[in-house]
Amino acid sequence: MYDSLLLILIIAAALMYDFVNGFHDAANAIATTIATHAMSPRKAIIMARTLNFVGGLTHTAVAYTIGKGVVDSHVITLPMLLAAVLGAILWGYFTWYFGLPSSSTHALVGGLIGVAVFSQNFDWGVILIPGLRKVLIAMVVSPIIGILFGMLLLILFSWGDWKFHYRRSALFFKKFQVLSASFVALSHGMNDAQNAMGIITIALLSAGAIQEFQVPLWVRFASAFTIGLGTSVGGWRIIKTMGKKMTKLHEPIDGCAAETAAGTVILAASLVGAPISTTQVATGSIAGTAIAHRIRNLRPKVLVNIVLAWVFTFPGAALFGMGSYLIVNAIFHR
Repeated sequence: MYDSLLLILIIAAALMYDFVNGFHDAANAIATTIATHAMSPRKAIIMARTLNFVGGLTHTAVAYTIGKGVVDSHVITLPMLLAAVLGAILWGYFTWYFGLPSSSTHALVGGLIGVAVFSQNFDWGVILIPGLRKVLIAMVVSPIIGILFGMLLLILFSWGDWKFHYRRSALFFKKFQVLSASFVALSHGMNDAQNAMGIITIALLSAGAIQEFQVPLWVRFASAFTIGLGTSVGGWRIIKTMGKKMTKLHEPIDGCAAETAAGTVILAASLVGAPISTTQVATGSIAGTAIAHRIRNLRPKVLVNIVLAWVFTFPGAALFGMGSYLIVNAIFHR
């Protein structure tokens, strides 16, 4: 009875995390599109939620990394999973309240690691180093690639654009930005929706509901639908931070460069099963386009606040997860 109740709660919490991920990361795909007026906020959100859903159904490599690649699956229990997801949710709400685009993916990994180590009397051997190394390398490298790729694409777009009349050029990139934003929304769903899939699947495996780690179709559908639903709500505080506060993106060509760079990096990571921070990549790409124009266009104070949120995500989510574990364990202690 306890296991059945815990399994239901974990599925509900994982989908709630997925929902939070959707509205927390809505800015990744549509902040630049709204900032440059390439799309209205309503149309941008409809587009993002639809393609988040489609992307969530297309791949499961990241789900395997989240479910079996970070913490030894033999020590994972249902209370641990519930506490880890609750820790990630609480951290997501905490950073959303302050308008900081932290990583929902890293919050989940931090929650898992924190709860696993805490529940095993701080035995760090439960952490799978190869999987954690993949996450950490992606955390450091992906935003840097986003910055460099954003700079490069804006330079290339500008070289190809200089001979055309401004109005013709602006109209072209305004239409192209719709495609680039769609690309980000699709790749975002492909990467981030799999976080909930991994948690639900390992919970089903731990409860004996499935015999091997293979994401069921209903889990894929539910996770993809929920992240799209969260995107429908929209994280307006973070959209404002990324699209206006960090730097000003006046032209569709800027948004095209940033979104194309972000979408490419996120897609590549999804295909190799690396659970990267789509927020970090999107933020880095936007920063890269700003630097390509003029480095002083970037507002360092806001960028520093964002970087600090990234740095504190692992320990912050871990602490929220530990606190949640104490409560969950007290309630379901047998």
